[in-house]
Amino acid sequence: MVLAMLGFAVEDMLIKQMAGSLPVGQVVMILGFGGCLVFLPIAKAYGDQILRPELLHPAMIIRNAAEIVGIVGFVSAIALTPLSTASAILQATPLAVTLGAALFLGEAVGWRRWLAISIGLIGVLLIIRPGLSGFEPKSLLAVLGVLGLAARDLATRRVPPGISSRVISLYAFATSILGGAILFALGVTGNSWVTPSTADTIRLGLAVVVGIGAYYAIVGATRSGEMSVIAPFRYTRLVFALIIGMIAFGERPDLWTLIGATIIVVSGIYTLWREARLRRASIPRDAAL
Repeated sequence: MVLAMLGFAVEDMLIKQMAGSLPVGQVVMILGFGGCLVFLPIAKAYGDQILRPELLHPAMIIRNAAEIVGIVGFVSAIALTPLSTASAILQATPLAVTLGAALFLGEAVGWRRWLAISIGLIGVLLIIRPGLSGFEPKSLLAVLGVLGLAARDLATRRVPPGISSRVISLYAFATSILGGAILFALGVTGNSWVTPSTADTIRLGLAVVVGIGAYYAIVGATRSGEMSVIAPFRYTRLVFALIIGMIAFGERPDLWTLIGATIIVVSGIYTLWREARLRRASIPRDAAL
């Protein structure tokens, strides 16, 4: 899990570096195309049916649409705001998932987790600071990313079991191409196709390799580890983002950003711990043994 978070943080860094010379939509489209080139033959090798009626299931349609919203929001935030700020706000995604599960999926959420969600949202407000002198409207793009990614995760819970994770991943990369096209059309850091320099070509290759490697690492972690143990390590992505932001981009997060990020992480870890504890309590003792 830690290696996966490091990989995603490095991929974010590469995207932000390329956004200075390439349209970020172009970058995302190329990365999505690279992911498709990897996952298509893998899915074929496993005998997965790429085109099937279940792909028109409402959960898949919502998942793919939410993926696009998440990509447009978060990648725009990476390109236009400090990496540390965007990454700190992104850590609110697990809280948003718990909130959405209670509101839209009818899952039971007790007062402790409601309190943790409320405190975590206060942490987000401390980072954004709406109405105050430190408010940066572009930071709301990261909030849009959180909403999209949370909706994606919620929709994934309702995806028909017959659709393999490989096909889901393939379509995720395919929808990122569409998300990149939207970013390109919106003109985020440019809307004219640019021939990458040698340095950017290397960055693009690294981003594809690192991104796919991080994906495999997180799949391996979730399949082989106890979720209650490994899930909190998702927050190491913020640590890596803060370090990368300071070294690669000279960012110096202010005190309120650090306080807000700490509140979000603590609230999120508590929520994950509480959910794991409730799941264990719901398993009959003889079944657990």
